[in-house]
Amino acid sequence: MKLTLITVCRNSAAVIRTALESVFAQRGAEVEYIVVDGGSTDGTVEIIKEYDERFGHLAVPSPVPELRMLGPHQISFRYLSESDNGMYDAMNKGIRMSTGDGIGILNADDVLASDDVLARVAAVFEAYPDIDGTYADIRFVKDATSVVQPSAALNALRSLPTLRYCTGRFFHPWMFRFGVQTAHPSTFFRRSCFDRWGLYSLDYGMFGDFELLCRFIWKNRAKMCYLPLCTTVMRHGGASTGSLDKTRKINRTDLCALKANGCRSFMPILYLRYPFKVWGYVFKKGSR
Repeated sequence: MKLTLITVCRNSAAVIRTALESVFAQRGAEVEYIVVDGGSTDGTVEIIKEYDERFGHLAVPSPVPELRMLGPHQISFRYLSESDNGMYDAMNKGIRMSTGDGIGILNADDVLASDDVLARVAAVFEAYPDIDGTYADIRFVKDATSVVQPSAALNALRSLPTLRYCTGRFFHPWMFRFGVQTAHPSTFFRRSCFDRWGLYSLDYGMFGDFELLCRFIWKNRAKMCYLPLCTTVMRHGGASTGSLDKTRKINRTDLCALKANGCRSFMPILYLRYPFKVWGYVFKKGSR
């Protein structure tokens, strides 16, 4: 089974190398990696071109010699750089370009948590052909590294202590009423889901992932499988986290997404999601 992994970026030169390194270190899976750049002006495109020259063809040998014996390392790499209408428009471009049987997202400032993440995801899809998607765990770290060598920076980032751990183990679809979703970076869907249920909506600003997950899992009852592993290490402090004003905006937008997909909820209920997040600071599975 071939997985497509999509990274969208714009002016991400400071962080994108570690994302790229984490993908090209994968082994044991056939991977199509697509990077969609929004017309960066800070050197991001030059970094992407550098990796395209190194890895822009199928079935390259693993760059880590000791991993070569553990399975085939098949990665095809493509990129696009042009203006877009935001990150979800860019994700849709990547999905339209994709040819994989399953599709996932890796943010430019995140990394895959280990070198066999994609192999383990693909194995579950192959073992359970009736499932629509998988989801797993993610962990947040506070990136204070200043390592110049890309591979060393990746290992340093993966080795940082866990600030918050977000597990999908206890997720149930009814939790959408409280604004609780599967961790988007850990979630993979078969491409047939996008064919049947559509792409990311551009009507929800930077919170379009919540609407898509609600549409797929709540409205269309996608059959999901939880994987008890951490797929993604995220630098703490993304675009959708921050101030109280932003929290209010998130809740208003999520409420609109819920109503659009037939999931009844109310604003006070959405504020009950935050104990789930607090739990992530207490439960730090796999902390280093």
